[in-house]
Order: sequence, then structure tokens, then C-alpha cells
Amino acid sequence: MPPRRKLTHKTIVVKPAQQVWINAFIDYITDEAQLSENTVKAYRRDLTRFLKWLGTRAIGDLNINELSDFVAWLHKQSLAPATLARHIVSLRVFFRYLQLENVIKENKAELLGSQKLWERMPSVLTIGQVDDLLSAPQNDEDRLWRRDRAILEFFYATGCRVSELTNLRLDDLHLADGYCLCTGKGNKQRLVPLGRRAVEAFEYWLRDERPITLGRSRITGTEKLLASPQNETSEKQISNEKQLNNARPWAFLSFKGFRMRREAMWELIKKYALRIGASSTISPHTMRHSFATHMLAGGADLRQVQEMLGHASIATTQIYTHVDTTKLKAVHEKFHPRG
Repeated sequence: MPPRRKLTHKTIVVKPAQQVWINAFIDYITDEAQLSENTVKAYRRDLTRFLKWLGTRAIGDLNINELSDFVAWLHKQSLAPATLARHIVSLRVFFRYLQLENVIKENKAELLGSQKLWERMPSVLTIGQVDDLLSAPQNDEDRLWRRDRAILEFFYATGCRVSELTNLRLDDLHLADGYCLCTGKGNKQRLVPLGRRAVEAFEYWLRDERPITLGRSRITGTEKLLASPQNETSEKQISNEKQLNNARPWAFLSFKGFRMRREAMWELIKKYALRIGASSTISPHTMRHSFATHMLAGGADLRQVQEMLGHASIATTQIYTHVDTTKLKAVHEKFHPRG
């Protein structure tokens, strides 16, 4: 009996030229197209997965059947429908760039059919759940309960994305006039109203906790002196606080006085959701969905909600109208004689 052939692990090596073109594409969308940091990261992730599938094959030699195989391969990765659709868009844009650079003659990725997204209802909190969540941070349990309440209030009051809230600066806030300036996708700015409760929550955080948090931060020697206003006049303290705010301009800070990470805000919401007995799947986007749904249920115009959410297309905003339609159908079935 002949000896068994020893199996060896086969390592797929990506052709260097293909990685070079992806790097060049990332530089292009960062420097010339000036896409947002999160959008660039998404393109990089999608194209990294494409390279993993591509292996030693040349991009220029791919035909539509092989690109369809890539889409089928993505399906096997158990990705969400929206993620699958984004991969196809990323591939189309990347191939368009290669076509402009004369690397390929035809953009065969344009022939890929659009990924049909499954209809998914946004996860929405009831008004009662929102009230419980906003009051969940407590003085005797949480280190920065004033800050946490302000963050939760801002999520629900503005419908901001988590990245928009982490990048929010003190200069963007106009508390006396009741609005803030949010910087969204593509560095587009929009004006979003602030309710009285959100303004009050932020003022408490600004007055009672933020100065202490600034003093706790690992900052330069000069700034440490500013953070220790011993035996100084009130005017000098005010001057020091202004300088510290310039050093740490973000509206919301971490416990050690730095800008909060996106992940930290996710963890914060999940912490308080569990405390009130809500689902662990609640996220910053749940607050955004709840904001939009409650606004529309209260009679707000769809165009106004579109503007406050920062949606480029009203079609994106219209998904929130389905939530109320579902409620109407439930009421009809329950009370109408022919329901």
C-alpha cells in the first residue's frame, strides 16, 4: 500500500500590485474625495475581504461569473443584508477608480445586481422605556452620572449618530438658543434643536462634573497647573477653565478627561438598558430610531425629520413611517368589525 501523501497548509498570497491599488484607492477617497473616517474604514474592510477571496487571481482577468461567485462567497459569511449591499457598492466604486486609472478597460462590477435588502423594522423604544433609560444613571451608583444622563438625553433629543456625538465640540453647542451643530457623513453640517431637558442635563454636567474630569486628565505640566486653582481669584479660575476647555474641546469626555470613544458610548447605553430590564440589543442607533419614530408619531413632517437625521435621501427616512403603519394595522385588526 503506497504511503499516504502528507497534506500541507496552502497559504494564499495576494499579489502585491493588487494591494498597492487598494492602498492607492484608500488614499484617493481620503485625500481627494475627502470621505469621512468611518466611510474610509468601511471601504478598507470591504476591500480587504475582497482581497481575501481574490487570492492569486488578477483583478483585470475577472469576469462577471467570477464576481458573482464573490457575492455568493459573501452570502456564506453570514453577513447582514445591508453589509452585503455595501460590499457590492464598495467593489463598484473601486473598479470605477481602476477604470479611471486605466488599470482595467471595463467596470464589470457594474453588472452585479443590487443586493435586495430584507425589510427590517427598526428597533424602537416606547416612550416609557425612554423615560426609564434617561433617568437610569444615579448619583450613588455611577461615577459620571451627570455626563451619562446628558449623553442619553442628547441621543434621544437629537437623533445623532454615535460618531457625531463623540465628535461634538463645546463650540458646536448653543444652549441659550436651544440647538447644536452636528457634523455628519461627508463632513456635512446640520442644525439640530435641543429640548429643555437635554440643555439642563448638559448644563449640570458642564458645571458639576466636567471641571473635575478635566483636572483628572493626563495633560501637560502647564495644563496641570491650570487644573489646580489653589488660592486663586475667581477670575483666574475662569481663565484657567477656558484654557482647559480649549485643550479638551469635546462636549463629552471620558473619566480621564479625553474624548469618548464610540465603543464607550455603546457600552454606556447597553449598561443602562440592562439596568432598566430592556433588551441587550439596544444601541445608539436604537435611540436614533426612537427619536425619528416618536417625532413622526407626534406629527412632525417627514422632511423635517430627514433634515434633523442628516439623511441625503428622504427614502432613507421613510422606513420610520412603516413603524406607525404597523401600529395602525394592529389597531384596525383589533377594533374594526371587518378587521
